[in-house]
Amino acid sequence: MFRTSTPVVEVRSIWRRFKSRTILRDVSFDTAPGEIHALIGPNGVGKTTLLRTIAGLIEPSRGTVSILGGSPRSAWVRERIGWVPSGDRSLYLRISGYENLVFFARLHGMNRRDATRRAGELMREVGLDDAMHIRSGLYSHGMQKRVAIARALLTDPQLLLFDEPTHELDPSGAAKIHQVAKDAAGRGAGVIWATHRLDELPGLADTVTVLGTTGVRFQGSVDQLMALANERSYVIRLGEHTSSADDLEQMIASFGTLVPLEGAAREEYLLRLRNGTVLGDVIGSLASAGLPVLACREARPEIEEAFLTLTAESTDDLS
Repeated sequence: MFRTSTPVVEVRSIWRRFKSRTILRDVSFDTAPGEIHALIGPNGVGKTTLLRTIAGLIEPSRGTVSILGGSPRSAWVRERIGWVPSGDRSLYLRISGYENLVFFARLHGMNRRDATRRAGELMREVGLDDAMHIRSGLYSHGMQKRVAIARALLTDPQLLLFDEPTHELDPSGAAKIHQVAKDAAGRGAGVIWATHRLDELPGLADTVTVLGTTGVRFQGSVDQLMALANERSYVIRLGEHTSSADDLEQMIASFGTLVPLEGAAREEYLLRLRNGTVLGDVIGSLASAGLPVLACREARPEIEEAFLTLTAESTDDLS
C-alpha cells in the first residue's frame, strides 16, 4: 500500500442541508493512516450523509473534504476508497461469494490470475474460506455482509468507510468484522466506522466524533469519552422540599449538575461533580438550603450514559 504522512481524510466545516432541514452542522475532523475513527450518534444526525459526502457521492452544502490531498470526486482518489454501505445487497446471489469477488476484481481491471488470487485471500481474511464455493444466496446476513466487506478490500484501499457494519450481526460475526477493520488499519489504511453500537468502541476505535442534531458534541479518544462516563457521579435522594428542578440546578451550579432521574424513586437525582468539588460541601450546601440528603450512593455509568448526555439536546440547542 502507498504510504503517506498526509492525513487520509481531512473534513473541514461540513454542512449539509436538505430543503429546510440541516443534517450536518459544521463537522470537522482528520483521520490519519492506520487510525480507526468512529462516528457515533443517534439515528437521523447525519452519519450516513457524512460518509456519503466523504466518499464523494454527494456534495456538501458548505465546507470541504480532502482525501490524500485530493478531491473525493477524482478518479485517482475513488480508486483508493473502500465503501461498505449499510444494508448493502449488491451481491449476485446465484454465484458464490468467491465468484462475486472475482467478478468485481475483474471490473477493477485485475487480470484473471490476480483476481482469483485476491478473491481467495479475502474470503479467508473475512473468515469465509469454508463457504468459498457455496452460492451466496444461501449465506446468512452476516456472511453476506462479510463478502461485501471483502469486496471493499479488493483494491487494498487507503480509506475504508463502514456504515453500521455490524448491524444485526451476532457477537461472533461482529468480532470478525472488527478484526478486518483493525487489520486494514494495521496495514496503514484510514478507517471511518459509523455505528450506534457503543459497546464496539473500546478495543476498536482510536478516536471518536459524537454527532448530535446541533453538530459535533464530542471529539477525542475512547478513553476520554469513557472518562466522561466515569467522572464522579452520585445518585442522591432528597427529603421533602418545594424547590423546582430549575431552582435545584441553579443552587448547585457552582458544584456541578443535578438532573432528576426519570422512572426512579421519588426525589432521586443524578449529581455530577466538577473537578475539585468535595461531595460533603454539596451535601452541606443543600442541607443549609433546607434540602436534606436522605441517601447518597456512587453511580458508575457506562459509556452509553456519556453518549446520551452528549447527544441530549436542550430546548435552546434546537431553537
